[in-house]
Amino acid sequence: MKVAGFTFIRNAVKNDYPIVEAITSILPICDEFVVALGNSEDETEQLVLGINSPKIKIIHTVWDENNREGGAVFAVETDKAFHAISPDADWAFYIQGDECVHEKYLPVIKKEMEDNLNNKAVEGLLFKYLHFYGSYDYYGHSRRWYRREIRVLRNNKAIHAYRDAQGFRWDDRKINVKLIDAYIYHYGWVKPPAGLKHKLRSFNKFYHDDAWIEQNVPETYEFDYKNADRLIPFKDTHPAVMKKRIAATNWQLDIDLGKLKKKMTLRRRALQKIEDLTGWRVSEYRNYKLLK
Repeated sequence: MKVAGFTFIRNAVKNDYPIVEAITSILPICDEFVVALGNSEDETEQLVLGINSPKIKIIHTVWDENNREGGAVFAVETDKAFHAISPDADWAFYIQGDECVHEKYLPVIKKEMEDNLNNKAVEGLLFKYLHFYGSYDYYGHSRRWYRREIRVLRNNKAIHAYRDAQGFRWDDRKINVKLIDAYIYHYGWVKPPAGLKHKLRSFNKFYHDDAWIEQNVPETYEFDYKNADRLIPFKDTHPAVMKKRIAATNWQLDIDLGKLKKKMTLRRRALQKIEDLTGWRVSEYRNYKLLK
């Protein structure tokens, strides 16, 4: 069995993406790793090269900054990395620049790939998610945060990234996936207020025009951490690759969790209660077909 990791990245230093941690978190179970490196204005390439692994192959790309329809440029860049994977790879393991996998899940993931290698009904593996928010000490858990996404898929070039690369499709249909007992740790929202303002301004440039940015996220915008619905204290450990970054944290999350919860609408509270009691998320968006 051959496993290829892949990702895309641009301006990781400027935007404070943990790309080194993302790559190294899954590198142990990958035989090769393709990085689609966009036209960066910082030392992103040096960061990736600093991993110093013979498994890593960099392909240089240029982002189409005029492609602002629903973040489609992210899907285009994802596909560039996916198509550069060696044709003899069996599985492709996708990781985004602000995601990591805890080392305790690597044996689970590898076994699932081995066990399902010859089961062609399984076209991908579905992961659970922890969305850390504001601090490494809390994660968001509500209908505002997606619970699951595909991160391992067959090396079939009929598969492509969908919309803004949150998930994948096989031609025009949803992929048949198996849910596995492994989590993706998402760190994209763990930044101080100034960092999150910069993230919102930079990120939305790939979804909206400049007029929308200046109206909705102006230079004077102040991020207040109040749009999470519900935050839950995280009592477990983070991936070992994140240890240095977490130790360098130099801000505190200043938020009243009680007031945050009270901001939820009555409808969202009711739907959240159903999910808490039954595990069923009513009307959940699923960009995949879950196999029984």
